[in-house]
Amino acid sequence: MNYEFGLYVFMLAAFLGFELIRRVSPLLHTPLMSLTNAIASISVVGAILISGEDNASLLSRILGFIAVVAATTNLVSGYLITDRMLKMFKKREPVKK
Repeated sequence: MNYEFGLYVFMLAAFLGFELIRRVSPLLHTPLMSLTNAIASISVVGAILISGEDNASLLSRILGFIAVVAATTNLVSGYLITDRMLKMFKKREPVKK
């Protein structure tokens, strides 16, 4: 029964997350990306904690390593994209002749 409850929570969170992101104005995507980057950093910390436990099995360590790499890649690329989007909104100085 505990797994069923977790599955229900996951399905509800996925549906609500999809609906929330779908209705966000394009002007708010940069702050939303920053929030997504913060969530990815929490995933990195969680994956490090799981894979670094003393009694973790080999499978847990391998999956934890894969999770750390994937979440770190997501985190770094998210910040790079956010930085690029913010540079698009900055005013450029006119070229002096």
